[in-house]
Parts: sequence; C-alpha cells; structure tokens
Amino acid sequence: MALTCALTACATLNVRSSVNSALASAVQCRTAAWAGSFRGSSPLRSTLANPVNEGFLRAAIAAQLSAKGTQMVTAGADCLVGYGIGARNVAEGAYPYWGWGWGWGPGFGWYGPYFYREGIIGVDLYDARSRQAVWHATVHQDLFGLTGQKAEQSIDAAVSAIFTKYPVRPGPQAGKVSG
Repeated sequence: MALTCALTACATLNVRSSVNSALASAVQCRTAAWAGSFRGSSPLRSTLANPVNEGFLRAAIAAQLSAKGTQMVTAGADCLVGYGIGARNVAEGAYPYWGWGWGWGPGFGWYGPYFYREGIIGVDLYDARSRQAVWHATVHQDLFGLTGQKAEQSIDAAVSAIFTKYPVRPGPQAGKVSG
C-alpha cells in the first residue's frame, strides 16, 4: 500500500504549465490526434523513452483527454497532442562558507555540489488548424530503472497531475445543442 501510494498521486507532483490564453479560450478540442511519436537513435531510447513507456504515456494521456470530453481520432482532429519523457543531470549547491577551522583559525571554502538526475514528463497541445501551441505542461517524475507496472503507475500519476492544469474546454459535441 505504501509503495503504491508513493508511486501514484499520493505524492505531490509539481506541475509547470504555460498557456496561450487567447488561443485556449478560442480552441475547442472535441477531437485530438497524436502530433508524433518517439523518434531517433538516442542511447536514452532504451531506458527512458522506450516504446513500452511510450505506450503507457499515450494511454494515460488518452484517458485524461477522454475524461475531459475529447475523443482521440486519427484524422481531422481539432487539436494535436505531443508528449515526451526525458531526464537530465542537475548540479546544485557549491556554496561558499566562511568559518573557523579545527584549530587553524578562520577559513574559507566551498560546500560541494549535490548531483542528481531529474526526470521530466511533458504534454503539449496544439491547435490543429493553425499549428500553434495552446498549452505546455511538465512534471518532474524520474522513470530511470522503472519497468512494467511501476513505470505505468509513475506515468499515470504524472499525467494525472499534468491534467490538473488542462486549460481547454471540449465545447459542445456535434449534434448536441448547448444551453
């Protein structure tokens, strides 16, 4: 239970989001299609951007869009959806200090840097007609070394957190009258 809680939405994930407000208020995403898929021969492809994780990511995004009233289609979409999984090495710290040494009197030095890997999952939404970006959101979620159900749970939690910032309304469905 605790492991499941740690891998899912129990942990607070910090989502960063950018919205093209003018376009977001004008676009109605009744339907959406994928803008693309993972490409390239990066050495990360087999670890972070592997096709299994890509499938988990697509399924999580499609489920969130469906819950928002947007249907995934293969052609003629109102919106296009892009996505990515990545990681980078980050160095923080290296702060100077001034103090007294051990019997040697005053001294100056540096606290060494702290190195860590930062995993990122991102989702982008584009207006299919103009090809302009409507929304971009990312969350820190490290998938390094995760496979199977653990990777799927982490991806689901990240995408769920990302879609708390989703700015677009699906609009009225074809054939329905809004009131």
